[in-house]
Amino acid sequence: MTMTPPAPALAATGQGCRSHAAAYDLIVIGAGPAGLVAARGAAAAGARVALIESNHIGGNCMHEGCVPSKTLIRSAQLMAELRHAPNYGVDAPAGIAVDFEAVMARMRRVRERILRVDSPARLRAEGIELHWGRARFVGVDAIDVAGTRLRFGKALVATGSRALLPEIEGLSGAGFLTNETVFELTRLPPSLLVIGGGPLGCELAQAFARLGSRTLICHSEPLFLPKEERDAAQMVSDALARDGVEVHLNCNIVSVRLEGGRKQVAMIIDGNPSTTVVDEILTGIGRRPAVQGLDLEAAGVAYDDEAGIRVDDFLRTSNPRIFAAGDVCLAHAYTNTAEASGQIVVRNALFRGRLRMSALTVPWCTYTDPQVAHVGLYVRQANAQAVPIKTYTVPMHDVVRAITDGEEEGFVKIHVREGTDRILGATIVGRCAGEMINNISLAMVAGMGLRRLARVIHAYPTQGEAVRQAAQACAQSLAPAMTASSKKSVRMPTSSP
Repeated sequence: MTMTPPAPALAATGQGCRSHAAAYDLIVIGAGPAGLVAARGAAAAGARVALIESNHIGGNCMHEGCVPSKTLIRSAQLMAELRHAPNYGVDAPAGIAVDFEAVMARMRRVRERILRVDSPARLRAEGIELHWGRARFVGVDAIDVAGTRLRFGKALVATGSRALLPEIEGLSGAGFLTNETVFELTRLPPSLLVIGGGPLGCELAQAFARLGSRTLICHSEPLFLPKEERDAAQMVSDALARDGVEVHLNCNIVSVRLEGGRKQVAMIIDGNPSTTVVDEILTGIGRRPAVQGLDLEAAGVAYDDEAGIRVDDFLRTSNPRIFAAGDVCLAHAYTNTAEASGQIVVRNALFRGRLRMSALTVPWCTYTDPQVAHVGLYVRQANAQAVPIKTYTVPMHDVVRAITDGEEEGFVKIHVREGTDRILGATIVGRCAGEMINNISLAMVAGMGLRRLARVIHAYPTQGEAVRQAAQACAQSLAPAMTASSKKSVRMPTSSP
């Protein structure tokens, strides 16, 4: 289907650049998860699509986020399992050692293999026109890329986010790592200080400790993963400590200086001054939307340096021709959220759809060991909204498969509206939490009450049985009480002689 965009509301401005005579149905800025999904969806529908990228296809997730971090975490998990082999009646091999250079080489091979799916040749074969360079708006319906002006009927900004750097005296001079540079290491740091106790900080602190680095993690708040439920965050904190991570909460880094090739770090912990010496520092305090250099003002697009591009629930910006998706505009900076938002933009921008971002049910997971996965409302959110809730909790030490696997740490918590079985949210902590949360997400999207999950026969034994156990508890609590008179009326079947 060929899609013809409406005539531009205002002629594009700009001088000294070449111009494409025909406008694109959709121009996408940024070839990360949101941009790729949108470009592919629009091209598959017959739209004329241009995809602009200034760095590399795949975005942060592919190059500096999900893919390299999970590959590194897998190697670290194997080392942890080898060290605990005697707990399973297996003699650990003598001389276990980490070949960090080989670990990172494997990570790069995995990354390159997955990147083949998004190769320029494949994208062009799908009907997407690629343009390399930095994009900037030169009007309400035009973009300049390396001196070429591209006109559009609709545009999508999906430029993602960049690492947020802490303002610490001497840090820049001493040198530091971010998620954009840590995966370029070829030598395991003898010691590593991780600043920040969010998902990225906790994941990498545990991984490097398991690989053999003396690892410290400093977090300014009293508990890691501040957005998660407190008992879940405490389990992560305890797990980090067991893996040898030196945990410092209520900790603020005051200054850093380089001395003898190592970093001298001054800290305040619970109001008391302290110092430490490390070889590397990794900042993991968060990310900031990548909005700089786009000249959004020229297109009439409202934005904020910290919150990113302002969009409504349909992902429209203040310019009705322009949409935004992914980390550049959303509070939840997850790959699955970015991809879902890219799909919404295609429908709303090109097909006059009315899909709302707020209608999505989005699960997420922090890949520490144990993992912490969540979907829907937290208890604190339900309380703030005056929504009455009831929680069904199953500890993993009551689940047969968790016991046999020696993975008893964690729980399944499922929240329903009081007096009903309508699922409002869930938190799962455990080795397989990221896989298990999908069952809850599916039930929520399908409108299934928790009692129906009790009737779903699960493969046995699996750790997913914990979800069914919580569902059974819900079914039992909501079952009508059998009165004495009804009991008398019940007749047991008799067997023929």
